[in-house]
Amino acid sequence: MTLQTKNNDHTTPLRRDVNLLGNMLGEILVHHGGEELLNKVESIRKLTKDLRKNHEAENYEQLKQEISNLKPPIRSQVIRAFSIYFHLVNIAEQNHRIRRRREYQLREDHGVQPYSLESAVKNLKNNDISKEVIQNVLNDLSLELIITAHPTEATKRTVLEIQKRIANILIQLDHPQLTDQERQNIEESLFNEVTVLWQTDELRHRKPTVMDEVRNGLYYFDKTLFDVLPDIHQELENRLEELYPEENWSVPNFLHFGSWIGGDRDGNPNVTPEVTWSTLESHRKLVLKKYETVLIELMKRFSHSTTRVKVSESFLRAVQEEESSIPHEKRWRVDSEIYRRKFAIILERLREVGQSEVGYNEADELLTDLQEVQESVHFHHPSKRELKMLKKLIRQVKLFGFHLATLDIRNHSGEHEMAITELLQKVNITENYSELSEDKKIELLSKVLKDPRPISLLNEDYSEETQEMLKVFQLIREAHKEFGERSIQVYLISMTESASDLLEVLLLAKEAGIYRLHADGKVESGLDVAPLLETVDDLKAGPEILKTLFSMDVYKKHLDARGKDQEIMLGYSDGSKDGGTLTANWRLYKAQQEIHEMAKEYNVGLKFFHGRGGSLGRGGGPLNRSIASQPVETLGDGVKITEQGEVLSSRYLITDIAYRSLEQGVSTLLEGAAHVSKETEQATSWEEHWEQVMEEAANTSLKKYQSLVFSDKDFLTYFNEVTPLQEISELNIGSRPMKRKDSTKFENLRAIPWVFAWTQNRQLLPAWYAAGTGLAEYAEQNDSNLTNLQQMYENWPFFRSTIDNLQMALTKADMHTAKEYSALVNDEEMGERIFQNIVDEYNTTKDILLKITGDNELLDHQPTIQESVRLRNPYVDPLNFLQVDLIKELRELDETDEELLTEVLLTISGIAAGLRNTG
Repeated sequence: MTLQTKNNDHTTPLRRDVNLLGNMLGEILVHHGGEELLNKVESIRKLTKDLRKNHEAENYEQLKQEISNLKPPIRSQVIRAFSIYFHLVNIAEQNHRIRRRREYQLREDHGVQPYSLESAVKNLKNNDISKEVIQNVLNDLSLELIITAHPTEATKRTVLEIQKRIANILIQLDHPQLTDQERQNIEESLFNEVTVLWQTDELRHRKPTVMDEVRNGLYYFDKTLFDVLPDIHQELENRLEELYPEENWSVPNFLHFGSWIGGDRDGNPNVTPEVTWSTLESHRKLVLKKYETVLIELMKRFSHSTTRVKVSESFLRAVQEEESSIPHEKRWRVDSEIYRRKFAIILERLREVGQSEVGYNEADELLTDLQEVQESVHFHHPSKRELKMLKKLIRQVKLFGFHLATLDIRNHSGEHEMAITELLQKVNITENYSELSEDKKIELLSKVLKDPRPISLLNEDYSEETQEMLKVFQLIREAHKEFGERSIQVYLISMTESASDLLEVLLLAKEAGIYRLHADGKVESGLDVAPLLETVDDLKAGPEILKTLFSMDVYKKHLDARGKDQEIMLGYSDGSKDGGTLTANWRLYKAQQEIHEMAKEYNVGLKFFHGRGGSLGRGGGPLNRSIASQPVETLGDGVKITEQGEVLSSRYLITDIAYRSLEQGVSTLLEGAAHVSKETEQATSWEEHWEQVMEEAANTSLKKYQSLVFSDKDFLTYFNEVTPLQEISELNIGSRPMKRKDSTKFENLRAIPWVFAWTQNRQLLPAWYAAGTGLAEYAEQNDSNLTNLQQMYENWPFFRSTIDNLQMALTKADMHTAKEYSALVNDEEMGERIFQNIVDEYNTTKDILLKITGDNELLDHQPTIQESVRLRNPYVDPLNFLQVDLIKELRELDETDEELLTEVLLTISGIAAGLRNTG
């Protein structure tokens, strides 16, 4: 299996890698299935490719016949051949990204790679940004990335590890001084790993538990993030020192990772308080292990002897005193090796964390010990030749503490209201809180929050749900004591619709002693309470909800106790599902603007938390472009973004890719916050009437979207039948149920399976539908309107990002292939009617996008991506054709055929790999 690409010097190494891996796979196919298997795969690939070039009935029928003739066991082998080929191509493309980065670093003309830390600092220098301004920007800079267990990673952990080994071997082939024997050895190792990949079962045989998901998330901290995060900070400091050599730089820790895994309770009954506690223990266990590994290495290297170097008397005395607290057998035996003696003490105290009184109580104590060693070494080590491993460990302790990653807690607003209703009813404050008006709720909650007395009764027979809710807040209080306050800092409220939703959580925090009102009126609050604005209506209401809260004395005191900072989460998934991608993106943009302006009036700092998914229908896209497309005035606010599902493996499985992804995001945010980026709005010719253009287009788009999704009585039936939604539920990729409730209602279906299902059948409807009508109807009103849209695309990063994402969605969608899924719809007339509606909107969208961009084909301005998608399609198409046939056969059976179901699941996994998106 080989790939034919347009020949240019830039892609030559990539083509070499793809062809090498493809040939190896071909050899493996022959070994396992004989020439018949390889010939069958090649025949189908060629027929699909021919059909792409010339969509004639004869070509189509020939391909359909070839696929229909496939029977077990060769059918599953054909499916796996195409699926594994995609995994290999994905590895080769990632390897090429690493190669390109190294090429920039090795260029003799000192060319600077775009979106690198070097380019960011050079832009600061070229724009005469002073040291004071840069330091202030750095002090305020905040980028937090949150890993989630959202079930969109279709590739299981074992396969990811094989892929990582393949990537590590493949990169060795770029070494310029390999001997023939060395190259042969590397290629043999590569062949063996590809063979193992073929011989490994790629499907999970059971749903992962929450703790399985926790371990999967921690894998990235263990393998890449623990080292990459301090490296990013150090690289920025190095670049600043290089271009501003006369200054002393101190880059604060502005880049952090957090997690939802084990803390996200919304719709997942498996996330219990006990699981959350186990999660926090797992976080601490890993970070202590990482510190221990580094400390053992430091002990080996710090063999300095007091017979050779001068160490202060105070340091010597302190070490001697500290040794008395640890067992004699744990002490370092050579008195003159003072730093080894100190590290022996540090190691013992580290190993006893959470075990005995000898252990450190908090990470700051470890930090102090390390800084004492660093200060002592400065007296005798050559200046400007700092011992980097120790400096890096100090940075790591500051970044990761003993908690590793802050764990957010999330739950649905309705769950809190139920608990509050019962608590208030039991103490005779009000019989039915949930039926009160919003004004009455706020009045009542404010009164109770201003009263230091608790409302929960110690031995009351509360319902199981209320007891569980109270346990969660008690857990947060205990976690702060055991793991430190950084272990859990934020409580997120899904489906926030009113100010009372936040006050309810504050009241539950008060009952657990996390929020405390003292007799003198002083307030202590140990938890940020953050609304999650998801639907189009909630995004519109968001500014007013927060204004209500910021105006309330009781909430002001909470904010004062939290440093006058408010976090707000914006949901990209449900907004898009609710109102279509164009409307949702515009409402998200406007919500940020309006909340930012309103918060300034109350002198409240903001952190916007962007709940983006990996797919285009859920706000996905490159990290740097996500940041650059935000309203310019918000770039100085804290930025927080989810990293979900397949995004974790694509960005953070391989160290060099992780570094590159993070430096792209950091460089964009740094330049934007310092107002020098050409990618953000401050560098563009902004025109106020563009917002009115977007408002009009978004309203038109909303009507079009809802006329199909909500007003067409047959749409939900069409969706359930034309997509593999039913079958996706059998793919064991997450602990969380696909629906919030056991219901067939559209509003209870989660956005992830909604997007995943449409991606599989190549319609990708959530990522583009109705955007075309919104833009086209505006453009058609008069001749100057199209010019407006073209100027907006040229000069407005938000609009350009929106249009480019729509182009990507249409390029990955394929109406010819999508039509095959019509065979799954029972009502043929209904299926044809709705599909034609979708095709017409696709054509409308494509036409207006090309007019706006001035291109001949979609993604002409991004030829690398355009070529990648074009080359993948002939390999994805067979999987789609097979999927339709298999699902049709499966659904006609009275009882599930496990072998048939497995083949369907293999096609789902393969298509996900081919399109590089799931949900």
